[in-house]
Amino acid sequence: MRRIIGLAALLLAGAAAAQDVKGRAVAGVDARAKLAQEINDSLFSFAELGFQEHETARYLTALLEREGFTVERNVAGLPTGWTARWTNKTGGPVVALGSDIDGIPKASQMPGVPYRKPMVEGGPGHGEGHNSGQAVNIVAALAVKEQMQRAGIAGTILLWPGVAEELVAGKAFMVRDGVFKDVDAVIFTHVGDNLGTSWGRPSGTGLVSVEYRFKGESAHSAGAPWRGKSALDAVELMNTGWNMQREHLRTEQRSHYVITDGGDQPNVVPSEAAVWYYFREQDFKRIADNFALGNRMAEGAAAMTGTTVSRRILGTAAPRHFNRPMAEAAYANIRAVGLPKWTADEQAFAKIVQRNVGAEKREGLAVKLSELTAPLDEPKSGGSDDIGDVSWVVPTITIGYPANIPELPGHNWSNAIAMATPIAHKGVVAGAKVVAMTTLDLFTKPQLRTAAKAYFTDVQTKTQKYVPMIAATDRPATEINAEIMARHKPALARYYYDPAKYGTYLEQLGIKWPLLEEAPAAK
Repeated sequence: MRRIIGLAALLLAGAAAAQDVKGRAVAGVDARAKLAQEINDSLFSFAELGFQEHETARYLTALLEREGFTVERNVAGLPTGWTARWTNKTGGPVVALGSDIDGIPKASQMPGVPYRKPMVEGGPGHGEGHNSGQAVNIVAALAVKEQMQRAGIAGTILLWPGVAEELVAGKAFMVRDGVFKDVDAVIFTHVGDNLGTSWGRPSGTGLVSVEYRFKGESAHSAGAPWRGKSALDAVELMNTGWNMQREHLRTEQRSHYVITDGGDQPNVVPSEAAVWYYFREQDFKRIADNFALGNRMAEGAAAMTGTTVSRRILGTAAPRHFNRPMAEAAYANIRAVGLPKWTADEQAFAKIVQRNVGAEKREGLAVKLSELTAPLDEPKSGGSDDIGDVSWVVPTITIGYPANIPELPGHNWSNAIAMATPIAHKGVVAGAKVVAMTTLDLFTKPQLRTAAKAYFTDVQTKTQKYVPMIAATDRPATEINAEIMARHKPALARYYYDPAKYGTYLEQLGIKWPLLEEAPAAK
């Protein structure tokens, strides 16, 4: 009996010690709130598109090296890809913290201005809020690192970026090239308007992103058009065929295209033309089926026009599946942290933004935590994220944090409005606290790691294994967005944030907070 009582006392003491370590980590996040703001605002000011996140990568890797992390650059053939690793003692688990870093085309927007006001006309911007996630992870990692050293906790923290997520074109290459081969658990973070997580298969899709390039023969469009073979005709025929096929596809599929090369000028029969497709579906087989159907459409269009066609996979995203034991542990921490205490000014600003963009609901910022619920039996269709590829090779969850305003359209300039304001700064700190606590749970609770692995092996991958959709010969399309960034970077550089001179980015830009103005009338 004394032995049982003694064991119980030891377990209680261990639990109390673990909770004390987590409490000190939360205090460590609070102590680094200024750093979180500087990282968030700096990345917002760089406003870089996928594959061109060079300033972002330089800034983050230099910061992490100063903090004692070992940095590897040019990871997985990605010039802006990197990993940053720090290990305490020997052995112990490896916990990886990841978040995306790229922006949205034509989403340039002055932060803190509640209506359309581009910083650089036609330029890119953080119209989803990917400037914030690395701030969450780095501040959390530094707070955890401090406690691991203090308490003698063995393990490795691995930080990494989601490169070109808006092109769903980075993570599959990182998976293929072994970035996660020794990782025990992945915590991914993504901007949202509440504090939450999920497990199982969420609503959404996976996809294949592919460009079809047709080649024909040029000719004078008026003088001898019969001598030409129009690659543009092939593109248009493929698109027509696909649009006719939509009626006969599942309603859950999503597919979209843009013509990336329509020829040179009207009086020359286009000898080359290209079209870029996303084929989205909800499971690996159906994604592959729709991709194969698209390939047949392309080949048929080439046959009808006497042209040839080649294709290049630009990116892929596996359907996501998140780990239940990890999500439940994270949600306990979410409940402990709670939502930020929004001020009346912050709520007023959120509501005027919602009014200015025509949102149906204009209730301001979230004041009630989202619930952790079982996944739907039949998840709805929707967007994709290449964190799905990571989730099929290592137990993974995504933690959303409340750095943005509800009821905005997404992938839009309006989603950049709040992302360098006190709303984002508070949301980042809340997210960092949850990430720090959950990371420490993974380091200090072997039973959590065992349960996470069991779910991954016995539930998630019991009947469905990972199906890579890129080949060993596929290479990241790192030339994408290079011309756009080269054109806008000189103007963007004039707005780079200088935290040595200014307390916040709003201060540097001379923007009053909060600016409570309705959108000016169109001229």
